[in-house]
Amino acid sequence: MIERLFPAEVSCAATRAETVPDGSLFPEEEALVVKAVPKRRNDFATARACARRAMAQLGLPPAPVLHGHRGRPLWPEGVVGSLTHCGGYRAAALARSTDVLSLGIDAEPHAPLPVDVRALVALPEERERIGPPEAEGTDAVHWDRVLFSAKESVFKVWYPVTRVELDFKEADLTFSQEHGEESGRTKDGVAGGSFAARLLRTDPALPTTLEGRWRIEDGVVATAVLVRPDWRTGRTG
Repeated sequence: MIERLFPAEVSCAATRAETVPDGSLFPEEEALVVKAVPKRRNDFATARACARRAMAQLGLPPAPVLHGHRGRPLWPEGVVGSLTHCGGYRAAALARSTDVLSLGIDAEPHAPLPVDVRALVALPEERERIGPPEAEGTDAVHWDRVLFSAKESVFKVWYPVTRVELDFKEADLTFSQEHGEESGRTKDGVAGGSFAARLLRTDPALPTTLEGRWRIEDGVVATAVLVRPDWRTGRTG
């Protein structure tokens, strides 16, 4: 699903598997999760298995993916990328830094956000645009969950470039839908479209509006944002 959200020069790999065989991690990675609970270890290992597949598709040798501040993955020289994992879905997206300045992905279960999380994530203007929460078990798009995922992707683009954390309330997102029988609904559980994130905190290293894509499929919401090195020339795709 993630590969549908990026141009061809981005290498993507995903899995529905919850575990990987023992010995899949590099020793340096193993040291980071040696004391982790099984779920944390499995999330870490399966995402890195995806990263290794994405590296191979770029013609790169397998390499460890360690982490920095708040778990940000640390990539080999000349590579930018992003990892995500949620129940039943893990993915990696990588590109050469000559092609992409920064990218971010996120995956979430397609279900309504808890009320307290919705209040933390959405600006008043966003709440008005996405409307009230929809009930589970319908063909509705859960826009609050799409919003949450899209903001996670925005933050994953922002931090590696600026080294400054971005708050949920520092990006104002608008969405458009391209798939589905009608706006706000899925068709056979599938929907998708694009979004624009207007940054309320700015940095000269990034555009003031980031553009991304979203997709719902098989009960998962996936979002992606990409910024090119030559973004000042107006190239966005």
